[in-house]
Amino acid sequence: MKLIRFIMIFTIFLGISACEFGPESPKGFSLPKGDIVAGEKVFMEYKCLACHSLEGYQDKTLIKEFDTPVLLGGTSSIVKTYAQLVTSVINPSHKLVPRYNNLDEKVVNPDGTSKMRVFNDVMTVQELIDLIAFLQPKYKVEPINYTHYGQYRAL
Repeated sequence: MKLIRFIMIFTIFLGISACEFGPESPKGFSLPKGDIVAGEKVFMEYKCLACHSLEGYQDKTLIKEFDTPVLLGGTSSIVKTYAQLVTSVINPSHKLVPRYNNLDEKVVNPDGTSKMRVFNDVMTVQELIDLIAFLQPKYKVEPINYTHYGQYRAL
């Protein structure tokens, strides 16, 4: 009985310790390593800047779809995992970022779905892999700063 209990506890411990969090987390979805340079070419070829903005990138030849483009990259207190970025491209309506849910600029359809074009029929899997490899380093995780209040004692 003790051996069975030990095996159960060891299995649970092993399962918990195998969990990895952060951008490299295997949780959800995993693709092969992509090529950042090729991903940058995909980003420009598919004219992502028509609807998005990304620090350091501009294309003045494009007609902008929105007055305020949807921001890519930047700092966030939430880790953008590989799986989250892949999902954002292949299923843009899966989970909309709250700051874009109520924009007057019609980024979101009346039924709550994203107006982002779905590229599943035109983008190859390799292009998707490379695009995500290009975008993921553009996100910087900034830890949440909590306000620490001193302890007060009753008089």
